[in-house]
Amino acid sequence: MNETTHLRWQLLALAVLVATVLYLLAPVLTPFAVAGMFAYLFDPPTNRLVRLGLSRNLAVCVVFALLALLLVFVLVLLLPYLSRQTATFIRQLPTWFAWVQSVAVPWLNQRFGIGLEMPDTQSLVAVLQDHWKEAGGFATTLVAGVSKSGLALISWITRLVIVPVAFFYLLRDWRLLIERIHELLPRSIEPVASRLARESDETLGAFVRGQLLVMIALGTIYAIGLSAVGIDVGPLIGVIAGLISFVPYLGSIVGIGMGLIAALVQYGDWLHIALVVGVFVTGQLLEGYVLVPRLVGERIGLHPLAVIFAVLAGGELFGFLGVLLALPAASVLVVVLRYAHERYRASSLYATHAHGLDPDHVPPPQIIVPESFANDSVAANETTPTPRGDA
Repeated sequence: MNETTHLRWQLLALAVLVATVLYLLAPVLTPFAVAGMFAYLFDPPTNRLVRLGLSRNLAVCVVFALLALLLVFVLVLLLPYLSRQTATFIRQLPTWFAWVQSVAVPWLNQRFGIGLEMPDTQSLVAVLQDHWKEAGGFATTLVAGVSKSGLALISWITRLVIVPVAFFYLLRDWRLLIERIHELLPRSIEPVASRLARESDETLGAFVRGQLLVMIALGTIYAIGLSAVGIDVGPLIGVIAGLISFVPYLGSIVGIGMGLIAALVQYGDWLHIALVVGVFVTGQLLEGYVLVPRLVGERIGLHPLAVIFAVLAGGELFGFLGVLLALPAASVLVVVLRYAHERYRASSLYATHAHGLDPDHVPPPQIIVPESFANDSVAANETTPTPRGDA
């Protein structure tokens, strides 16, 4: 066994060990993973404050204070409002279902002759209304659940406290952490690992930060637009459409479907139908020509189906921790696959198939090292790479 093969087996064993530790310690690592994601998201604005002349500690404190104010605003204003919107939606569900059963289904059957039958929805509506009344909101249900066991309550509070504490220290020492990880990399794979890490950071940073801003902007646009149209549950529909808009067109399809039903049930005229459609058409135009080009850019590299599969697979394998790590893992996997494809195109195996050479007389492999890769190797030997900055 040569040295290269031995190194590959060592790296494989290390990867298996890391995956096993993540699987076994998933519940313990979850608050640290949440804190790490927050630190990753807010490291760039912290760096900007540092460049403006603030110390790292002061910049972290400023970011922390702004996030605390935002959290207070959400808890005090938005959550009660969305809770009332949800209660209104639950109360209107019987009217929605009655309209679908008495108007929409007969029209579809008469128009297309498909023989569609509406299932019994009264029991479903009753269950939703009963549980909503009994729960009294999400917070009440959550507190009641964790308070049944003293140990569960202590564990829940401990993990809740760990998140901001770990977030503060990770954000403060983020660059130092990146430097330590870089120092631990085997020197034989350091140039490639540094290159892949930078590309993964660009892909993940562009997608997560940009798409999060796009989701917030679309949710706000839809909520304000539907509320201006006069839809009672318009803000709730807008929030739902914005939250699932990370998959292209899914948010607008779901939102326009709910908005049209609400407009037909509430008003039953063509004017409000046209206004609802106008709200979502405007949102789609803004998303395609303003929001995505400015906030996300073109270097995403994550297909919507890859995002959905990554989230589902991560949740199935590692639970909530897997859901949190799904997008980072997917972005890294995309970059690795892109690099593997690049190496394959430069290999003798690809050249053999391309030029019809005799497989029994394949010339020695000649790997063409990309110019950016060569520059990374030279830079790595001359200076220590700068830790991750703005993505």
